[in-house]
Amino acid sequence: MNLNDCYNYNDFRKLAKKNLPAPIFHYIDGGSDDETTLKRNTESFLKCDLVPNILASVGEPDLSTNVFGKKIDMPIFLSPVAMQRLFHHEGDKASARAAEKFGTFYSMSTMSTSSIEEISNISGGPKMFQIYIHKIKGLTDNLIDRCKSSGFNAMCLTVDTVTAGNRERDHRWGFTTPPKLTLKSILSFMKRPKWTLNYLSHEKFQLANVVHFTKKGSSIAKGVMEYINEQYDPAMSWKDAEYCIKRWGGPFAIKGVMSVDDAKRALEIGASAILLSNHGGRQLDGSRSPFDQLPAIADAVAGKLEIILDGGVRRGTHVLKALSLGATACSFGKGFLFALGAGGQKGVETILQRMHDEIKRDMILLGCKNIKELSKNNIVFR
Repeated sequence: MNLNDCYNYNDFRKLAKKNLPAPIFHYIDGGSDDETTLKRNTESFLKCDLVPNILASVGEPDLSTNVFGKKIDMPIFLSPVAMQRLFHHEGDKASARAAEKFGTFYSMSTMSTSSIEEISNISGGPKMFQIYIHKIKGLTDNLIDRCKSSGFNAMCLTVDTVTAGNRERDHRWGFTTPPKLTLKSILSFMKRPKWTLNYLSHEKFQLANVVHFTKKGSSIAKGVMEYINEQYDPAMSWKDAEYCIKRWGGPFAIKGVMSVDDAKRALEIGASAILLSNHGGRQLDGSRSPFDQLPAIADAVAGKLEIILDGGVRRGTHVLKALSLGATACSFGKGFLFALGAGGQKGVETILQRMHDEIKRDMILLGCKNIKELSKNNIVFR
């Protein structure tokens, strides 16, 4: 199996599983506790059907939309994901280049293995930075100011990770950053010699944006859950979010909003967007799916805040359903990570091409000429 055989999410997942050591694969694939929310994120799209209009003379549909003050060529972009160096030795550099090629946003995590400056130097495409509030004094200001200097277009604050979710697959497989050698993991790495050689022969693993502030998570093997609980500020509040918005002074999203009240509060403190997200089912298991919450959120703040649906997106039809119910755009993480693990930059380009083609084809079949024509009239719930 190779990239040419990858036509959908499951194909990229299978190829990534073939390429990646088990601890790395399961870090991407897993969720928290019983993984009920992880499953529900995608299953929720099955609750409604698309209703096409025929003879609409669509021609060549316009897939573009405006997000964070930038026009993007397709209504989906890459979610911020930490430690992409583990999934392919080119990591964030591969993701950023692929996103630029498709005219959509690349998003950088605070816990990226490439620095803000490195990505700015190699990519002229639209870029968003995802910030966490650390306990370390001065780190937040440092990250915001560096993003300003480096020409990032937008910023988001992740608010649903004040403590780590119980990701039992990480415990089971001993996932750490950088990878820790145990008997079980050594056997897994030995079965993936290409990945192991690339990991050992390229630049050293480090959390490039925070390494000058803390060595934890960079120079010693540490579990992600342990890092989160040690480093992130569990007392983060709306005041911290408001401070970040003002210091940044540009397009700003709150990521992890799931309730109507929180969406309204985000609007009140000056956010320009929300990422409707439960962290990919990796935090509070049993929480509602973003798609299920979308109608209520859209009724409350659509037209006042940009709404990005983040979670469970696997198909172009998922994107169109979300947009029909009021989302401005969608973002996805697992899909492009599996593609990254399957084939680096080429893999991410391939899945973005697949999503682009699906959205385009499905808009033609729906009878929609552009994103603005999508509405609740396209949707019927069973």
